[in-house]
Amino acid sequence: ETETFESIAREWHTRFKHKWTPGHATTLMSRMERDIFPWIGKRPILDIKAPELLSVLRRVESRGALESAHRIRTIAGQVFRYGVATGRAERDPAADLRGALPQPNKKHLAAITDPKEVAPLLRAIESYQGTFVVRCALRLAPMLFVRPGELRHAEWEEIDLDEAVWNIPARKMKMNQDHIVPLCRQSIEILSELKKLTGTSKFVFPSARSILRPMSENAVLAALRGMGYDQETMTGHGFRAMARTILDEVLKVRVDFIEHQLAHAVKDPNGRAYNRTKHLDERKKMMQLWGNYLDGLVAGAKILPFKKTA
Repeated sequence: ETETFESIAREWHTRFKHKWTPGHATTLMSRMERDIFPWIGKRPILDIKAPELLSVLRRVESRGALESAHRIRTIAGQVFRYGVATGRAERDPAADLRGALPQPNKKHLAAITDPKEVAPLLRAIESYQGTFVVRCALRLAPMLFVRPGELRHAEWEEIDLDEAVWNIPARKMKMNQDHIVPLCRQSIEILSELKKLTGTSKFVFPSARSILRPMSENAVLAALRGMGYDQETMTGHGFRAMARTILDEVLKVRVDFIEHQLAHAVKDPNGRAYNRTKHLDERKKMMQLWGNYLDGLVAGAKILPFKKTA
């Protein structure tokens, strides 16, 4: 019991947290609880070798959080070195994994994820001068962070404004599973206004040419370009990376809640796939928290910086 990775990690954290800021101490523990302990926490620290630790890092990398994966390697290395220093581990396998993960390449992410840069983008969307339908799509894209194709193919029959949910059928989803999008108060206001204009169409965002078709794949992209955001800076898909990064790094939401809402193929530690209603109450709270946070950015609220890890 006392020789497991988790018990030694918690001991290390308790021993050194007086040297860190409270925010940094909290960040370190939450990263371990979300991304390390579920997979190797109960394992004897002596038995953990580099390939097993690498599989933990690959899980983080696979959700697109490459920088977080590098941070997790650093934290794990500190725990292993503490284990060596206290005579309960023989070596630090994290050291063997230098170079095993690709380096983050920010130029090609085509997503704005820094709150200081998100705020001007949201303000540009608020003052967008194009059609009302495209403006609504632009405003909802960061709020709901669904895939671009899922947004533009949205149908009114899938949306229940009274219950504040959007039920996307499996045939429209990348993973071919039904998906639930809780609607925050801000998104309901936008959809309620939009329904007055497009409610007679099957599609929430009908094409400007025909209400029988959804708006074009290029509509949101062209609007972003028109606002000065080129394809190297921001894409329609980039709103997902924006939400994932800020919900995790700034708002400290549990990663599995975020991953479920992104409709990623999330499995629990036993390898079982989660169902579409998993953590739904927590996801509803998260979506409202996110809507309020975006409102705050537009209004010029104090921006929480990213927490730096060692």
